[in-house]
Amino acid sequence: MTLEQEQVRAAASDAAWWKAGVVYQVYPRSFQDSNADGIGDLAGIEARLDYLVALGVDAIWISPIFPSPMVDFGYDITDYRDIDPMFGTLADFDRLVRAAHGKGLRILLDFVPSHTSDQHPWFIQSRASRRNPKRDWYIWRDAKPDGSPPNNWISEFGGPSWTWDAATGQYYHNTFLSEQPALNWENPEVRAAMLDVIRFWYGRGVDGLRVDAITHIAPEVDAGDNPPNPDWTPDMGPTHSLLQVHSKNTPGCYEIVRLMRQVSDAFPGRVLIGETNGALEDVMRYYGPDLDLFQLPFNFGLVGAPWSADGIAGLVETYEAALPEGAWPNWVLGNHDVARIASRVGAAQARVAAALLLTLRGTPTLYQGDELGMESAEIPPEAVQDPWEKQVPGLGLGRDPVRTPMPWSGAPNAGFSAASPWLPVFLPPEGDVATQEGAPGTMLTFVRSLIALRRAEVALTDGSYRMLTATDDVLVFERRAGGDRLVVCLNFSGEDRPAGVGGTVRLSSVPGREGTVVTDLRLGPDEAVILRPA
Repeated sequence: MTLEQEQVRAAASDAAWWKAGVVYQVYPRSFQDSNADGIGDLAGIEARLDYLVALGVDAIWISPIFPSPMVDFGYDITDYRDIDPMFGTLADFDRLVRAAHGKGLRILLDFVPSHTSDQHPWFIQSRASRRNPKRDWYIWRDAKPDGSPPNNWISEFGGPSWTWDAATGQYYHNTFLSEQPALNWENPEVRAAMLDVIRFWYGRGVDGLRVDAITHIAPEVDAGDNPPNPDWTPDMGPTHSLLQVHSKNTPGCYEIVRLMRQVSDAFPGRVLIGETNGALEDVMRYYGPDLDLFQLPFNFGLVGAPWSADGIAGLVETYEAALPEGAWPNWVLGNHDVARIASRVGAAQARVAAALLLTLRGTPTLYQGDELGMESAEIPPEAVQDPWEKQVPGLGLGRDPVRTPMPWSGAPNAGFSAASPWLPVFLPPEGDVATQEGAPGTMLTFVRSLIALRRAEVALTDGSYRMLTATDDVLVFERRAGGDRLVVCLNFSGEDRPAGVGGTVRLSSVPGREGTVVTDLRLGPDEAVILRPA
């Protein structure tokens, strides 16, 4: 191979870094506080970069850090081109990017394009009068003859998705809280302004964007009511009482993502990740017919899946079969919106879940604290912060339990802050970071080893996937790249189980088995083993 060919291959590999990479989500309010106000910040993230390097991840996805009234903790933005003072300054952000890049880490930002805060200057102008030049930057409609909203849509947080503005005598659309008015992407000025936001952050060195709530970005508000959901039960929450046929995953969504991708592709090495949800076929459409939409439409299949060997095997097979030709898969176990995986499947199965996430074909996203086995916390009523829980109390929809501060050490407030934290600190069963770092066989040690193995083995980063068996609570699958093979064996039960394979153990969730040769592997309770077949 010539030098020129090697350079071309290296450039192509770098451009698609996200295929082999591991993404780590940082919830900045809860990662590390550097200025003793009880809230995490950019300087705190910078101070903990070495932890992320040691963990072995490749990219940090940071939840919203833009100026905001924080009604929805940053997902209600007043300025897309600045940093909220609670987190720092643009200079702090630039320093974080430089520091991260210097350590081989990439930075991804949360881009929130479907709505702003009602305190954004654009919306203040929009609601000033019907004749204001920015009136059409948001979605306004007249009331029905009886004064009721234009249609029956329900917001994602359970209240109405239309808010009456008495001053101008119209309703505006809000997919989430009334304080989060929806942008009108049919307006070409809105499109131009928001696409320029992407260019702004890429120009500051950002390596990619996780695009929030993309499924709601093009509501067909004049199409009429959403039909009732025949399968709805009250425990599902009011939002799901309707089928969101006109308000979610409409054709306009894909058109808008294509525009974002065209801008993104003008900056080499960038990646677009979409918060896509819904039916599998809806998610797959976000790849685009020519793979020209999201490189990674988030796959939330594992989040709500029944936790069993055959159930997970079926889910993976279905997902793999649905992928368009050439599309790259991805996997998510948790995030800032859903119950912790250790609480969903039990602490004993947390290692099995981590092994699954980090050995399946595709790009994994790891939520902060899951590498410690953190569980969903119990939040006293007086400490509740989440507006979702406040709007529909008693249904367990609040997200505070998964947003509690990272427990770093035995210092006051677990080393997160010198002040009282914005949410209470809760320790995982195996202890804080300092405790787990210093002891063999901990959850943190295992996750680090998993990521290191993933980096070392091309079969795990770029190999094919083949399910071998899913019986008797044991899932066994093969990853292969050319002649290189690894077999992943996961015991979903609390009892010993035969795996039906043999070889050299590369890694086990049970310390001390690495390097042993077995002819007929028997898994211990809740054990995960990766071996190289003989």
